[in-house]
Amino acid sequence: MTLRRVNVVILVLLAVAFLIIVQRNLLNLSDFLHKENSDLRPETVRKGEEIPVLITAAEDRLGAVVAAMNSVYQNSKANVAFTIVTLNDTVDHLKVWLSKTKLNNINYKIVIFEPEVLNGKVSKDPQTLEAVKPLTFARFYLPVYIPEAEKAIYLDDDVIVQGDIQELYETNLKPGHAAAFSDDCDSASAKGIVRGAGNQNNYIGFLDFKKEAIKKLGMRANTCSFNPGVIIANLTEWRNQNITRQLEHWMQLNTQQELYSKTLAESITTPPLLIVFYKRHSAIEPMWHIRHLGTTGAGNRYSPQFVKAAKLLHWNGHYKPWGRTSSFPDVWDKWFIPDPTGKFHPVRRHTGDK
Repeated sequence: MTLRRVNVVILVLLAVAFLIIVQRNLLNLSDFLHKENSDLRPETVRKGEEIPVLITAAEDRLGAVVAAMNSVYQNSKANVAFTIVTLNDTVDHLKVWLSKTKLNNINYKIVIFEPEVLNGKVSKDPQTLEAVKPLTFARFYLPVYIPEAEKAIYLDDDVIVQGDIQELYETNLKPGHAAAFSDDCDSASAKGIVRGAGNQNNYIGFLDFKKEAIKKLGMRANTCSFNPGVIIANLTEWRNQNITRQLEHWMQLNTQQELYSKTLAESITTPPLLIVFYKRHSAIEPMWHIRHLGTTGAGNRYSPQFVKAAKLLHWNGHYKPWGRTSSFPDVWDKWFIPDPTGKFHPVRRHTGDK
């Protein structure tokens, strides 16, 4: 009888041990599956005040907007609401990219930019038309695309956000100011002026001060310009001051009088913004817009430690981080999500390339 009890106890202990082992294996399997599916797992809906962020999505650089949005989303717990402005032929590709990757949980809406809105506002000169990229003008129409918001952020697609976007959103705008920009003369990025591209850190690099319409404005030619790749907009002021209509006015006038500088090397969206916001804009904290990473020598201009400390990086210039020749592509690669359709591939140097 005693032996039988001992056998029963042993069997019970073995059963308990077996169950413990099974439980541990199940837990390990659960952890493994959790990691494997972490990119697509459901996420708790973010609460709190919405932070509206507008960004454009061009088909030939769709990987850029995906990387930019991913960096914004992963580096903040804020309730970010993306408005993605694109053209009709890009919508399907964009939807697949967002739905089949870890960005399937983000709060976003897609709106279509109608190029017809630019009729009569951009030059029909073939050389100028080649430089016209319709989506770059989406920033002029912020209140149209985000009608319910009082404040919003605009981001170029060639940026990576390393800080919490909530901090950028809370940038204080002075009374009466409809927007905040990064001035080109008062930050670490001021050393990143594009050589050979005219005076691209002041107004004379963007506007022709010999033209009567520009003279009448009384602006100083050596006034520091600003970069419109990152904008914090007070949309209430924007609407009240009819900023969009003012911008369109100067676009139309330029088609008739060629008001923009002949040495203009950057986007043709900048000159009308410089006119409308002349001495009427607030400033963005310098580390929230480190620029010129897409220009020659950026790798020598900025140390890896400085780039790591920056809250927002902007590869404005010819050399984009998804291209063969650029500075700090590894920083961009960290946030890039491969295209599930296989259409977009970053171009990278191979070991044997010279």
